[in-house]
Amino acid sequence: MTTEYRMLIGGERAAGARGTYEIVNPATEAIVGAAPEASVEQAEQAAAAAAAAFPAWSRTKPEHRAELLNKAGDLLRERMEDLIPLVQAETGATLRLASTMQVPTCIERLRRYAKGALEPTQIPLPPSEMPSTVLAAGGLIGAVVVRQPVGVVACITPYNFPIVNMAGKVGPALAMGNTVVVKPAPQDPLAVTRFGEVFADAGFPPGVVNVVTGSSIDAGEALVASKHVDMVSFTGSTTVGQRIGEVCGRGMKRQLMELGGKGAGIVFDDADLKTAIGNISSVWAFHAGQICTAPTRVIVQRGVYDQVVGGLSTAAGRLKVGDPLEPDTVVGPLISSVQRGRVEALIQAGRDEGGEVVVGGDRPDRATGFYLNPTLIAGCKAGMRAVQEEFFGPVVVVLPFDDEDEAVALANSTEFGLYDYVFSADTAKAMRVARQLRTGNVGINTAQRNHEAPFGGFKQSGVGRDGGSFGLHAYSELQSIVWPG
Repeated sequence: MTTEYRMLIGGERAAGARGTYEIVNPATEAIVGAAPEASVEQAEQAAAAAAAAFPAWSRTKPEHRAELLNKAGDLLRERMEDLIPLVQAETGATLRLASTMQVPTCIERLRRYAKGALEPTQIPLPPSEMPSTVLAAGGLIGAVVVRQPVGVVACITPYNFPIVNMAGKVGPALAMGNTVVVKPAPQDPLAVTRFGEVFADAGFPPGVVNVVTGSSIDAGEALVASKHVDMVSFTGSTTVGQRIGEVCGRGMKRQLMELGGKGAGIVFDDADLKTAIGNISSVWAFHAGQICTAPTRVIVQRGVYDQVVGGLSTAAGRLKVGDPLEPDTVVGPLISSVQRGRVEALIQAGRDEGGEVVVGGDRPDRATGFYLNPTLIAGCKAGMRAVQEEFFGPVVVVLPFDDEDEAVALANSTEFGLYDYVFSADTAKAMRVARQLRTGNVGINTAQRNHEAPFGGFKQSGVGRDGGSFGLHAYSELQSIVWPG
């Protein structure tokens, strides 16, 4: 509590005009620190500062943007040992996750988009023969398509990977010549304020990167609605994304939305069950299931249904739940008591609607922390709440199917469409099924990702794509320039 955390507005480190609010360690319920509570006026000031900085920043040479992004990566590496404990404490991530992914992945993303700043932004088109009209004389008309920065981007990040998600938004946005205002999730904004300092110390001009924090809704809404903001990049729940989309629609703001998921993991009877069960178990083992890409709906062919349920039950029982600082802990806490209560309510709904809680469904015997045991609900049906709604916690539901068409129908039966999985020894069948899934991403016999591939969702899981060079595309507008040939 002796450390002071400040926002970054127009190059100046600023205290919250509304004071501070406490950040709680999800594992111990101790206070990690006090975060600035921004006012509506400060959110607007940050947007105005970004708008003022945009003209000059958008004209900087790509080589200079790359240099500064690499410098930010260097500083982040130098400060990694201080950042890791902070990120771990405020997110409740296991020590392994915090030290291998929460911070190092940020550095990788900044370096990736330092290279991205140097990627071509012009697409030459062949001349086109055009007839004379009342508007203009005919002839050969040349053309080039140019990717231009959008302007000011409001980057609103989630609580599960606060600085990783920030880097994934800010990196490509800055590489393309945009300026940004970052608004982290209220549950764990402290490391994001430290990350903002990295950009200032790396030499980014005042106003290019701004950070505002707060627990109130009105400051975030003011940022989204600001006349200075041209685009909103949001990762979080579908409900909040819908609200943001309404505001963006009124202002014709560009959007990049990565929203909720209810990943289907289709397991055919010819699958390598060890591979399937191992990958599906990541729901529990990866940040206590607080990840939108997790295969939380397991759709299993009847011939291997009992084997998969039994294998998952055994796997869940082997996962240590406990102190995230202990090296053998696999499942840490959920982010808050509110989130744990929400997950528990969905588990109870699964029971009430006829599902069988095979393992878990309760809390471990711990005096403090927002823990929940890995939970497996079998015997589920498509219309159940536990099958339709996102848990964002360590819960897996299992449904049986008979044939390929039924598997596809079940997988497509929710309002979500972010990330699905197909497990089968017949890769031709797996590819055929993958192409029928209404989802932005499909993993075949793996839960691993390719970070150069476009990432985003169908249906209620989002709008737009980021990842690799597609992230650069997301933070740019296409401009066509034509001339007589």
